[in-house]
Amino acid sequence: MNYARFLTAVSAARKPSAIRMLTELQQRSPPSLISLAGGAPNPNTFPFQSASIQVKNGQTITFDETAMKRALQYSASSGIPELVTWMKNLQKDLHNPPTASYSPDKGQMDMCVTTGSQEGLCKVFEMLVNPGDNVLLDAPTYSGTLAALQPLGCNLINVPSDQHGMIPAGLKEVLSRWDPSEVHKPGSTAPKILYTIPNGGNPTGASMTVERKREVYELARQYDMLIIEDDPYYFLQFEKPWAPTFLSMDVDGRIIRTDSFSKILSSGLRIGFVTGPKPLVDRVVLHIQASTMHTSTFTQLMVSQLLHSWGQEGFLQHIDSVIEFYRKQRDAMVSSADKWLKDLADWHSPSAGMFLWMKLRGIADTQQLIMEKALEKEVLLVPGGSFMINSSDPCPYVRAAFSQSTPEQIDEAFRRLSSLIKDAL
Repeated sequence: MNYARFLTAVSAARKPSAIRMLTELQQRSPPSLISLAGGAPNPNTFPFQSASIQVKNGQTITFDETAMKRALQYSASSGIPELVTWMKNLQKDLHNPPTASYSPDKGQMDMCVTTGSQEGLCKVFEMLVNPGDNVLLDAPTYSGTLAALQPLGCNLINVPSDQHGMIPAGLKEVLSRWDPSEVHKPGSTAPKILYTIPNGGNPTGASMTVERKREVYELARQYDMLIIEDDPYYFLQFEKPWAPTFLSMDVDGRIIRTDSFSKILSSGLRIGFVTGPKPLVDRVVLHIQASTMHTSTFTQLMVSQLLHSWGQEGFLQHIDSVIEFYRKQRDAMVSSADKWLKDLADWHSPSAGMFLWMKLRGIADTQQLIMEKALEKEVLLVPGGSFMINSSDPCPYVRAAFSQSTPEQIDEAFRRLSSLIKDAL
C-alpha cells in the first residue's frame, strides 16, 4: 500500500512535535534522569491529592498521591501505554486482524487513544480528505460525520443501503463511472475513501452481513480505497456470534477502524480508539499532538485500572449485561411501535445499537411535524433530514432512540406520535 497517495497536503506537512517527543521520552526513562527539557507544570502545585472511585461490582479504583500526580499530568499523545496495550490485545483477540503480524511499512496494525471516537474520525478526515475529493458513504448517516466532512469541501456520494447496510451492487454501480486501471493516474477523481457504520448504524439501526462486507472489501481492493469502519455499536450487537469486522478481513492494511467506550463504559469520559495501519495511525497521532495533545490522562488511567482488574473475561461479562439492557429496550420500543404505529409507519427491528428508524406513511417531510407539532405535544424525535447529505430535501423518516426512556415513556411517546400523524394525514 502506498499510503502517501491518501494523505492531504496538510497531513503530509505535519512534523512530530519535539517537545511532545521529549515528554514521552522522559516518561519512559528511569527516575534517575534529570530533565530540564519539558514545560510540564509541577504536580506539587495541583490542589488534588487522591481519589477513590467505587465500581458497581464493589471494586474500588484508587489514586494515591503518586498515581494522582501522574493522572493530572501530560501524557503520550498516542495514549498511556498500559491502556493501549490492553486494547491492542483485545482487538487481536476479537478480530484476529491479518495485519497484526505485518511489518510497519506493510500496514502493521497499530492503535491510538482519542478523545472519543468523534475526535478520531475528525482527525482521520483531516488526514485523508481534500477539497473536491469524492467520498463514498451510506446515507442516511451519522450527523456528526456529515458535520465533520461537509466543511472540508468534498463531494459526498451516497451509496444505496437497506436494513442490512451498504448494498454491494449499489456500490459497484456508483464506482462504475471510474476505471479501476486509472485510479492511480494523476488527476483521477476516483474515490479514495469509503465511510460506513457497519453495526447498528446511526440513524438506521442497519447492520451489514459478513457477505456484504467481503464484497465491499473486494471492491475497495479493486479501486484501491481505504475503508473507514466507524463501529461505536460493535459491542451492542444483540445476537451472537457477532458479525466479523472489516478489520478481521483486512489483508492489505486498508481498514481504519474507530471504536468507542461511550456506549459501554461512559460517554462523558471521552475515550475512543483508532485502529489501522501504522503509517496512518502515526499520522493521526501527529494531528493529536497539534490539537488536543492527548486524551485526559485521568480518565485513561481510570479506565485502564478498571479493565486490568476485570480482565478480558470481566469486560465481556460487562458487555453482556449492557447488551441485555438494550435488547429489552429495543423489544419494548418495537412492541410499542407495533401497538401504536402499525398502519402509520414502516420500520425494521434493529439487530444492534440504540435506534429505530421509521418511515412515516403519507408524510413527505417530517421536519415541521417533529420540530414544531411534536414538541408542542411534548414528544421529541429527530427528523430524518438531519442525517441526509442534503438536509433541506424533504424526508419522510424519523429516528427514535430507545437508550434512555423507560418502556412506559416509550409507549406514551408513540401514543402521542400516532395521534400527531393521524392529525397530519
